[in-house]
Parts: sequence; structure tokens; C-alpha cells
Amino acid sequence: MDHLIEFWPILKRLLFYVVPFKKSLILAFILLLSGSISEVLGPILISYFINNILSKHQLHFKIIFIIIILYIILQILSVFFNYFQSILFNRIAVRIINKLRQDVMNAALRQPINQFDSQPIGQMISKVTNDTEAVKELYDTVAPTLFRSITLILIILFAMFSLEWHMAIIAFLIIPLVITVMLVYQYYSTPLLRQVRYYLADINNKFNENINGINVIQQFRQQNRFKQNIKKSSELHYMARMKILRLDGFLLRPLLSLLSAFVLCNFIFLFSYFSIGAFEVGILYAFITYLGRLNEPLIAITIQQSVLQQSIVAGERIFLLIDSPRQKYGINRQKFKSGKIYIKNISFSYKNSTKNILENININIPSKNFVAFVGHTGSGKSTLAHLLMGYYPIKIGKIYLDEKPIDSISHSVLRKNVLMVQQDPIVLSDTVLENITLGRKIPEEKIWKILDTVSLASLVKSMPNGIHSILGEEGNNLSVGQKQLLAIARTLVIRPKILILDEATANIDSGTEKLIQKTLLSIRKKSTLVMIAHRLSTIIEADVIVVLKKGRIIEWGTHEQLLKKRDSYWKMYKFQLPKI
Repeated sequence: MDHLIEFWPILKRLLFYVVPFKKSLILAFILLLSGSISEVLGPILISYFINNILSKHQLHFKIIFIIIILYIILQILSVFFNYFQSILFNRIAVRIINKLRQDVMNAALRQPINQFDSQPIGQMISKVTNDTEAVKELYDTVAPTLFRSITLILIILFAMFSLEWHMAIIAFLIIPLVITVMLVYQYYSTPLLRQVRYYLADINNKFNENINGINVIQQFRQQNRFKQNIKKSSELHYMARMKILRLDGFLLRPLLSLLSAFVLCNFIFLFSYFSIGAFEVGILYAFITYLGRLNEPLIAITIQQSVLQQSIVAGERIFLLIDSPRQKYGINRQKFKSGKIYIKNISFSYKNSTKNILENININIPSKNFVAFVGHTGSGKSTLAHLLMGYYPIKIGKIYLDEKPIDSISHSVLRKNVLMVQQDPIVLSDTVLENITLGRKIPEEKIWKILDTVSLASLVKSMPNGIHSILGEEGNNLSVGQKQLLAIARTLVIRPKILILDEATANIDSGTEKLIQKTLLSIRKKSTLVMIAHRLSTIIEADVIVVLKKGRIIEWGTHEQLLKKRDSYWKMYKFQLPKI
């Protein structure tokens, strides 16, 4: 019963996507209905020929010729109507899936960042690709097949009752038996199909991880271990598929063929029991033909149960993503007047964690100041940066940006005024221009000025097509430092009021570090600069340095003030001094 409760709401929601295409759908159904009627009328013509011409030996060639022509026309019309209905259904299905994929991608793009912390990327990719493809079959295979099959069944039953109602009643008995088979099949197949979709998504996720981590896998010779992981997931997927195939093999065609054979035996018995002449040979031919035709749509309906179940399970996974909570922002659209930051009594822990990552943080940062957060790994530096970006909801404490609570600021205003350069910036496989503008309409002259500001102009000029040169996948033709400078160039397009650098200088050489420091000096004139620093040489000029330990502030002050205290910061600086 639970399966039925889950089944109908999801199916209803999937069918709602058809509404914009209802006119095309009605036309497709009319074509399908016309094709089915053309197909069913054929045996009636042949039955008439047997009973009225062949059995009476009245060979009127003109009538025979008309019957042959009509039969051929019906077959041609059936092919014509079925071809065009198939094209229409597929066209509708592709458009619906495009809309569904857009909805899935839109939902994925608006997911809270914490969802990506706990959900494997491969699982989400599977929902966008495999699951939407499974749903597509609902529109281009299941719906037309079910409609055609039901239409054929109704027309065939009508024709049977018109010809001979005794035999029609016997044929009709197969319908409730088939419905019982379908319900039993649905009950047992749903959990198996859910397993199949899960294992397929797991395989995609592992492939995604393996490809992204191929350098580490090869470096530490872990190919066999990862191959075994994939093999195990593939075997689980195979076993689940085999269970479904065994269920199909028992409940679908063999069992339905047995039921049809039982009805056929009853036809023969009934024909033999009554006296000669009670049933005409032509009627028996028509019933045997119709039974074969009736068997086909019944099998098709039951087979489509499997496809329908896969579509429903895939739809269930898709709607879980679409309905999941989205990143919440405020409605305040006032422009930032300053880059002032005030952090008041902030305590924070990640989802499903009882331990606070940050504990009672209080900081007041004036506009256009340069503040640095330092501390050992796990001290909460990056978490604090993510809270300033608005990535996570704040339950304890408040963050004020430009004297406005961060949870009151609209998404567009927040993203225009608060930007981050991460330790490993994402570089698109696109042109230098597109990597900097990211779809924003910016004149090329301004881009060249920005490139000059971040000391990348000479590098870009040396490329084959200059600013229109294609960068390799993930920027593999750029050094780590060049990627960082490119990421900084993106932020300079709109000059944010607050710029956060999260370990942006951790993996670069001293020459690139000087270039970044030079760039930051120009940024400081117009923006508040927040730097999460591992390399202390980059923050000597900071207005204030905040030292974190286990989520708490233990020291703050200028570089000189902290060195005089000869405490935690002094120890970190002395430890790095030989490397500077």
C-alpha cells in the first residue's frame, strides 16, 4: 500500500509537465487512436471475406478486389498514423525532459553549500543525466504505449462483442487476471528498481571520484583497490538488475502467454461444443486473430509497468533534489555604502556535528581595512570566511555587513559586494575573457586594464589568440599562481566592498606572492580585505591580525604588537621565519 501512496503523487507531478504541450499531445493521441482503429478493422474485413465469399464459393472478383484494396489502405493508414504519433510523442518528451533538466539544474545551483558537503557530486550528476533519461521514457514510451494498448483492447473487445458475445465474455476474463499480475509486479518491483537507481548513481559517483583523483591513484598505485570498489558496486547493480529480470521473466510474458493459451482453449472448446453452424468459421478466425492482437497490448501494458516503475523511482529522486531546501537570502536590496564588518557572538557547528567549530567570536572591522585570520589547521579560519560569504545559516550570533544583518541582504546585493578568492580557484575550459567576465558584459579595454593590474597582461598577450585564447580543462596550462591572479581579476570586474582570500597564497612561489601583494595594495584603497593566511609573510601589512585556536580568538593586534607579546603568533612566525 505504501508503494501506491508514493506512486500516484509522483506520477501526477511528472504528468503536470505535459500541460504546456497539451495541444500537441491531443493531436498525437488522435493519430494513435486512428492507427489503432485502422489496425483493428483489418480482421473484420477478412472475417467478412471468409463468411460471405470464401465459405459460400461466391467469388465476385469486384468485391474481392475492393476488400483487398480496403485492407491495404487500412494497413498503410495504420503505418502512417503510428509513424507520426511516434514522432509527436518523442518531440513532446524531449521538450519536457529539457524543462525537467533545467529545473533539476536550477535546484542544484540553488542548493545550500552544506548540501554539497554531505552529498557526493556523482549522485547529483546521476540525477541530472540518468534519472531524467529514465523519466523521458514515461513520455515517449510508457504514455503512448499504454494509450495505444488500452485503445486497442477496448476496440478489440467492442469488435468481439459485436461478432459473438459468448466468446467475448470468455476473452474478457483475461483482463482482471492481467490487472492482478500488474499489481503484484508493481509491489515487488518498486524496491528493486529503487536499488538499481541507487547503485547506478553510486557507480557514477565512484567514476567521478576516480577520474578527478587519478593523479593520487596512480602516484600511490591504488588502481587495483579502486577497480575493486567499482567492481563491487557494479556487481550489486548487476544483482539488483537480475532480480528484476527474473521477476519480469516470471510475471510478464510467460504468465500472460499462459493466460492467453487458456482463453484460446476455451474458444476451441466452445466452438467444438456447439452444433455446426452456431459459430461461423470467419468469426473463429477473427477471434483467434483478436486474441493474438489482445495478447500483444496486454503484454505491452505489463512490460511498461517495469519502465513506468523506473520512471517513478527516477522521478522520486529528482523531486527530492528539486524540493530540498534552497539557499536562503534576505530581501534587502540597498546598495552597500561601505565594507564594514561586525561579527557579534558567533558560535557555529556543521550539520550533524555536536562540536562547535567557532565559539563566541566577536570582531569589528572598519571599512577598507585589511584584516587577517591566522591559526593552525582546524582553528575555524575558513569556516569564518564561509559565514561571511553567507554560505551557511547562522543560528547563534549575528554578522553585520555595512551595518545590515547578513541574513537580511538579498542574494544579488551580497554577491556584488562580497567575493572570495579560494585556495584552488575554478578555471573554466573557455577563453581568458569568459573566465574573467563569467557572462558579465564588460568591455575588453577594461579587462586589459584588470589584467595589467594583476600582472597577467604580458602572459595573455603571448597566447596564440590573446584574450580569446582557450584555457585548458581546469586551467591545466596555467600555473597555480596564475590561476590565483586570474581569480583575483574576476573580483576586480565589479570591485566588491569586501574581498575575502581563503589561503589564496598558500601554494604559490615568492615571485607570484609579491605580484599578489602588489595587487592587494591597490584593492585595499577601495575594499575591505579579509585574508585567511597560512603564509604569514603575506599579512605583515595587515591593520589587524586575529589568531584563532580551536574556534576561539586567542590574540589580535598588528604584526609588531603580536610579536612583542611573544605568544602564539610569535611562535608561528618564528617557525616560518627560516622559510621566508
